Amino acid sequence: MDTADARQATDTVIAGVVQAPDGTFTRGQVSITDGVITEVRTGDSGPPVAGRFIDVGNAFVLPGAVDAHVHSYSYAGEGLRASTSAAAAGGVTTIVEMPFDATGPVNSAERVESKLALVSDEAVVDVALLGTLEPGGGWRRAAELIEAGVVGFKVSLFDTDPFRFPRISDAELLDVMKAVGETGSTLCTHAENNEIIKALLADEANQGSTDPRVHGRTRPPVSETLGVLTAMEIAAHQGNALHLCHLSLGRSAELVSWYQSQGVDITFETCPHYLLFTEDDMLSQRGRLKINPPLRNDAEREAMWTAVGGGVASVISSDHAPWPLKLKENDRVLANHSGVPGTETLVATTLGACLRRHGAGPEFVTTVEALTANPADRYGIGHRKGRLAPGYDADIMVLTAADDWQIDEGALHSKAGWSPYNKYAPGARVTLTLSRGSVVWSTEAGLVGAPGRGEPVCRRRP
Repeated sequence: MDTADARQATDTVIAGVVQAPDGTFTRGQVSITDGVITEVRTGDSGPPVAGRFIDVGNAFVLPGAVDAHVHSYSYAGEGLRASTSAAAAGGVTTIVEMPFDATGPVNSAERVESKLALVSDEAVVDVALLGTLEPGGGWRRAAELIEAGVVGFKVSLFDTDPFRFPRISDAELLDVMKAVGETGSTLCTHAENNEIIKALLADEANQGSTDPRVHGRTRPPVSETLGVLTAMEIAAHQGNALHLCHLSLGRSAELVSWYQSQGVDITFETCPHYLLFTEDDMLSQRGRLKINPPLRNDAEREAMWTAVGGGVASVISSDHAPWPLKLKENDRVLANHSGVPGTETLVATTLGACLRRHGAGPEFVTTVEALTANPADRYGIGHRKGRLAPGYDADIMVLTAADDWQIDEGALHSKAGWSPYNKYAPGARVTLTLSRGSVVWSTEAGLVGAPGRGEPVCRRRP
């Protein structure tokens, strides 16, 4: 089929600012047929002979984001309907769903199948599931869970919750890594040193401090770097793929880079809160900004931007944790739940800040990749997700410069009902989201994607 015939068969064309082959951004068009991208070209070719034509002017036409870290069921009041609605409104077209649910961890084929049914019933955009391998021999189920449909696994080196989110000991982590490696998938870890943090928490609890900075004192930088080192050294020993979640420190990035130089298959993610807030913001937001690991100082925030711009922090995720305010407003900060809602604000906050810092240069390209292609590749779904290229799912977000637009927590779609970014003007906003060629969100129509239209996304098999 020649180009003219292809254009005639196209059912949707989106015109706007696209990335050219040389990495720069210029006017161009993306053509879609039956939910799949058929062509990406630069230049203005005008409307297609038939089908829908959407011209977004000077706005960016980008791949839909892949949010690599979403907790839809840690709080029972959220669920996939709310989290994927928030995702759609924020330009996120695939979420990687965490396995630590309030009803119990996703650690068996039966639990995977139950959650896949929830995707079919509730999801507005597509969902990839992670499984977990519980202490006491759960690693023996790794192959079973992959067969059931998970794209990878997550475990914690810190004992967050003995039922929902238990700690894997260093000794058992050897078996876990080996089992995950044999499946060819990725293990992601919450990497904080349990002994240091538990001792400091006990000491501070006895003092009863209401100073919000107590949270950072109980999780000093060494508690993160020791956790990171433990996970990486075992990964190096076992030879499997490791992804480190939500890192906050420049030293952690340096350690990851060193292990990568040794040929170890390691990646890490950071989050918008480590790029935009510092520990000083806890003085005003208090428990709302209680996050694990904690917010750091301004130098660490700048180090994270450097890691993103240099491609060392190859993934940016939201770590969406939609606790209601009743679990975030205790005067004793340590009594609050940890985490913030964020999948709806992930793209606007990160890319808006990047454009202010660097414009649409190489750092912007790297940051877009950290939200799209890189997380898709890490979880084995990069054959379908994360790129604007022929043959890929037509998952697309339109990012528009908007200097005066402010995030309104009352308009967000998570059931959390609040945001640490309330009244913040990120500098850009998502104005249109397409999932597999269908509009699921626009600023004009609002959320139009229906629950149940989202699909499970599975790993590409060798």
